[in-house]
Amino acid sequence: MRSLLALTKKELTEQLRTGKLAILGAVFVLFGIMNPAIAKLTPLLMEILSDTLSGSGIIVTEVTVTALDSWMQFFKNIPMGLILFVLLEGGIFTKEYQSGTLTLSLSKGLERYKVVVAKSATLVLLWSLGYWLCFGITYTYNAYFWDNTIAKNLIFSILSWWIFGLWVISLSVLFSVLSKQSSGVLLGTGGIVFGTYLPGILPKINEYLPTRLTDGNSLIYGLADTESYVSAWIITIATGLSCLAVSIPLFNKKSL
Repeated sequence: MRSLLALTKKELTEQLRTGKLAILGAVFVLFGIMNPAIAKLTPLLMEILSDTLSGSGIIVTEVTVTALDSWMQFFKNIPMGLILFVLLEGGIFTKEYQSGTLTLSLSKGLERYKVVVAKSATLVLLWSLGYWLCFGITYTYNAYFWDNTIAKNLIFSILSWWIFGLWVISLSVLFSVLSKQSSGVLLGTGGIVFGTYLPGILPKINEYLPTRLTDGNSLIYGLADTESYVSAWIITIATGLSCLAVSIPLFNKKSL
């Protein structure tokens, strides 16, 4: 356990040293502020546009903004945060394959499974900190300007997106074990995620796909109930844990 904690600490120190931690923190803070800011500025922007559009015979009515508009921005912006996260962290394994530092550590008796566990824990921790920081900032501003209670199933919808992010991380870990190049990790992870979006156009299939968890807007607007997400929750968690479980024996057999 001590060596596992030491390895995790090393990973976090590396994140800080390379500046990735600062970049991720800045991005999630920025998105957290942008969500309510865009919603708050929407009436002003529409007022400015109304003067221009009135000359074309288009009348812009008064826009009423609520916390729902800010949460809608949250669900629009958080995918970009996740994409940036994967782009930055896609080389957490592969850069060590190329530098040979893993081979040196393993030759000194470090157990292979600890590498997978420590790196996976680091990714989960970073995603969780960034995601919940973004949520906390948005929630605080929304509570100040409007009323968060207007958003139905808010916590469930937020948890759903967080779990989806963890699922994407599990895919990234699996492809990091399978591929020695960062491009392979990104293509593999992106390919699976995109591949699950395509069948989502069919309602009966969509209820079982991990990408179902990204439809937070339907939940907060009351257009969908939480029960319809249960199957997607179960499948997402099960496949995510399976990816991590499979990654360990694959890494044990991997030639470095």
